[in-house]
Amino acid sequence: MALDQSFVGRTYPPTAPYEVGREKIREFAEAVGDAHPAYTDPEAAKALGHADVIAPPTFVFSITFKAAGQVIEDPQLGLDYSRVVHGDQKFVYVRPVCAGDRLSVTSTIEAVKSMAGNDILDVRGDVHDESGELVVTAWTKLVARAAEEA
Repeated sequence: MALDQSFVGRTYPPTAPYEVGREKIREFAEAVGDAHPAYTDPEAAKALGHADVIAPPTFVFSITFKAAGQVIEDPQLGLDYSRVVHGDQKFVYVRPVCAGDRLSVTSTIEAVKSMAGNDILDVRGDVHDESGELVVTAWTKLVARAAEEA
């Protein structure tokens, strides 16, 4: 069953703040194989003009995808998550994510489409710091594959 087009534009409440830690940044940088010193060495990050270590660009996926859970789990939307694959991801930064940031995410459904029986859902996650300033916007495309014919 196709997703309801009336959900386009629906915005979900902001998440509780997530405090970005140095160790989480280091672990993420190691996991993705990025040895840039600004991700692990506070002095290297400060030499580049940052207050503390910064996170690799895709680090915020973990918090924006968790926030998108509000969309995914919305029973009114009717998304069958067992059929979902990750279709695309995009980030636009205002500034890097830095250790010590406390970030909240507000998710908005930007598009709902059906193609060849597949439902395609575009979710925008606006990531703000404690002062309310936008840090990064992330777009996630989810594809709910069509049910197999019996």
